[in-house]
Amino acid sequence: MSVDPPRTLLSTFNFRVALNRSGGAAGQLGDGGFQECTGLGIDMDVHEITEGGRNDGTVRLAGRGKYASIVLKRGMLHPTGGTAVNEIWAWLQGILSGQRPVVRYDGVIEVLNASSGAVTATWVFDRGLPAKVSGPTLNAKSGEIAIEELTIAHEGLRLRI
Repeated sequence: MSVDPPRTLLSTFNFRVALNRSGGAAGQLGDGGFQECTGLGIDMDVHEITEGGRNDGTVRLAGRGKYASIVLKRGMLHPTGGTAVNEIWAWLQGILSGQRPVVRYDGVIEVLNASSGAVTATWVFDRGLPAKVSGPTLNAKSGEIAIEELTIAHEGLRLRI
């Protein structure tokens, strides 16, 4: 009888993000210092077929996979005494202004072990496009950090361990 090794739960607070130009072109977007990442998921369409004479259920067939958009949030960055860093905004604005070819980024999201810093899980997505960029909510009454949000639509997501 074999005994499974003990397991520990994966912490989600220590991660890093890299956005690299698709197609082997040189270039990276931003510093990867995001404080929140959501959308690491895949939904699969399930088609139901009703068979004549079968009244106790339906046949279910696998359909297409749909990838959730990845949402990255971070505090707006600026060098000391400088203006806000705008690489995320420039990516979307370049596409909207007709820049061709459309710049796409492949992404790597790594979850790190809290104590050793070793990579414990890696998600990879392909050919990302900026679906949405949001600036901070400006409120003079609160002392909150200005948060910007980037939503990336992509063409594939894989979990590598």
